[in-house]
Amino acid sequence: MERTVGTVVRGIRCPIIRKGDELAGMVAESVLKAAEAEGFELRDRDVVAVTEAVVARAQGNYATVDDIAADVYAKFEGKPFAVMFPILSRNRFAICLRGIAKGAKGAKITLVLSYPSDEVGNHLVSLDQLDEKGVNPWSDVMTEAEYREKFGYVKHTFTGVDYVEYYGDLIREYGAEAEIIFANNPKAVLNYAENILVCDIHTRARTKRILKESGAKKVYGLDDILRQPVGDSGYNPDYGLLGSNKATEDSVKLFPKDCDKFVKELQQKLVSASGKKIEVMVYGDGAFKDPVGKIWELADPVVSPAYTEGLAGQPNELKLKYLADNKFANLEGDELKKAIADCIAAKSSDLVGSMESQGTTPRRITDLIGSLCDLTSGSGDKGTPAILVQGYFDNFSNM
Repeated sequence: MERTVGTVVRGIRCPIIRKGDELAGMVAESVLKAAEAEGFELRDRDVVAVTEAVVARAQGNYATVDDIAADVYAKFEGKPFAVMFPILSRNRFAICLRGIAKGAKGAKITLVLSYPSDEVGNHLVSLDQLDEKGVNPWSDVMTEAEYREKFGYVKHTFTGVDYVEYYGDLIREYGAEAEIIFANNPKAVLNYAENILVCDIHTRARTKRILKESGAKKVYGLDDILRQPVGDSGYNPDYGLLGSNKATEDSVKLFPKDCDKFVKELQQKLVSASGKKIEVMVYGDGAFKDPVGKIWELADPVVSPAYTEGLAGQPNELKLKYLADNKFANLEGDELKKAIADCIAAKSSDLVGSMESQGTTPRRITDLIGSLCDLTSGSGDKGTPAILVQGYFDNFSNM
């Protein structure tokens, strides 16, 4: 029978995950239970993806505000420092800022905010507002007073928070002096501080390099905080505080560690139980942008911190539209279908630069599937921390 369905994505209901749970076994059991209950079969090259949140939760990978404060103090030793280019987020950064401010031990903190938006698209002001006030975001540096004079008190469209006021108050809550400036050139901070905590995510390596080359005394990043445990705290040896988010009013859940071990263990359990070669990955934020709110979803350092080898690389696909409109424009019906299916079946293993592949998505497979999974599981109360993706690697030749 001719197949009539391509990729199918299912959110898999799992038990509530707690610290110490044997997550690989729980996910494997949930996938197999769903297949039996819903009447579908697992197939070779199916993908089971697990959200990073439950991996970290099962690991107990948490840290407190005091843990963050201790590591910050160890690095800056009570001397003034700048907090540079944080994203505007109550969930992602505000709780970290509490620990950073507490670790300053009353020293002055210069908060440097990028504008008109942060790195992931949360806007302080609009581009139109900059044009109206004659502000050049590439060169102009504003103090808090100058910002207020030009733009007043602006609340975030979705959260209703004035992040300038909110972050300033969080710093002062712990007895530190807060000086806020607005700049996009990393070098601008050196007029205010010589010790810097770099807080951007995807541009952090460049920011650190520029600051070090320009004479900054100490340069650390969020990825340098909690790379090792403080006492019995959680930690992440690769990303530190990056990828963390609020757990309680006094703690954060860190990005999971040792994910390679987890995906291999889960794959082994699924393969043993089903006899099929199942691929496995851990996913966090999807890599996509909201065209209305202008927010880029990816606040985690990567979409997928770990995946099995079958998910490595980029898609190697031909563009059906190109084949139908160009190479086989003179064919119709079953003859056209067969010609396209045969062409796909015989395609080169490397289509980079080929006109026949133009318009296909030049992104990593894990970024594409991770985004699909993030949209499926959502960030709320769906209760599906595992996602089963079937048929993703099928193409027109698999009829």
